[in-house]
Amino acid sequence: MENSGGIQASLAGRYATALFELARDERQLEAVGASLGALRQGLRDSSDLRALTTSPLIGRDDALKAVKAVSGSMGLDPITTNFLGVLAQNRRLGQLGAVIRFFNLLAAAHRGETTAEVVSARPLDDRQIEALRKNLKGRVGRDVAVDLTVDPTILGGLVVKIGSQQIDGSIRTKLNNLAQAMKG
Repeated sequence: MENSGGIQASLAGRYATALFELARDERQLEAVGASLGALRQGLRDSSDLRALTTSPLIGRDDALKAVKAVSGSMGLDPITTNFLGVLAQNRRLGQLGAVIRFFNLLAAAHRGETTAEVVSARPLDDRQIEALRKNLKGRVGRDVAVDLTVDPTILGGLVVKIGSQQIDGSIRTKLNNLAQAMKG
């Protein structure tokens, strides 16, 4: 798998690569992926969890205790739990969101999928996600994993990024283009 360049070039990418390789070698990719998915949702939903990962006021020992408690309450797998401990000890919890994103890219590549980063104005239902997957598969010629993010500021439509290609069908961009055209 090709992971040179972007992923390996960043700190979060190096952590994600180490976690991915450990999970792959231990045959725990699915368990770690599920735990990271739960953490990602927790980062979106819980201001306390976001504060834990971003606050410079939380010391190493307190962060370590907190991530152990969070891991236990969320039922995270042992590899992810230990990994969070490493991030806490190294004061790198702020990298967690990027680590999750890079891990998902590595896991998708391992499965032979391409990952599409999709931003929508509101959450998409399963039917819409499946239709998007089929459309993108027809466009790129291989299975596509959808990494969905909700951003109400785009007003409507979708922004889809696959590799270096970006398709911006957001209402915000269309309105901005119209405003530029009207200025002359």
